[in-house]
Amino acid sequence: MESRAKLAGHAIHPMLIVFPLGLLATAVIFDIIFQFDDNAELVTFSYWAIAAGIIGGLLAALFGLWDWLHVPTGTRAKAIGLWHGGGNVVIVALFIIAWLLRRDETAPKYDPNGLPLVLEIIGVLMALVTAWLGGELVQRLGVGVDSGANLNAPSSLSGQTTSGEPRAPRGKTRGTA
Repeated sequence: MESRAKLAGHAIHPMLIVFPLGLLATAVIFDIIFQFDDNAELVTFSYWAIAAGIIGGLLAALFGLWDWLHVPTGTRAKAIGLWHGGGNVVIVALFIIAWLLRRDETAPKYDPNGLPLVLEIIGVLMALVTAWLGGELVQRLGVGVDSGANLNAPSSLSGQTTSGEPRAPRGKTRGTA
């Protein structure tokens, strides 16, 4: 099943997910390091990395939802996609709560100690599961993969299908007038 949202021939959702995953995971690593090195720059970076990760996660979710809506009902892919997307919504919610808790002006600026750090760690551990589910969708079930993909398929920028034939104009299929 090909992705419905593409840019330059590639699915947009997998292009976007690397940013929130990287930002949120790095924020947690910096917050853990902060527990041993009281460097305020670490928590300032992690605070803003979480904000950027949340925005990136919500943007990636829009394109993932669009693709998921086009997965046929009653398939294993539809069910796994629901767990993948639903889990990622929970992860973003955990990071939103952690981010908001860190805004408390009575604590040192952006302090991740206590509940915020616990929520962040739970979020990253959950992300390992939802990332695996995303891999299952793409690598095992072929969701978002061009039909006919093969090791010698032409470039997505070539204007050809994976079989090497010219693409039909948008909205038309080969053999129709």
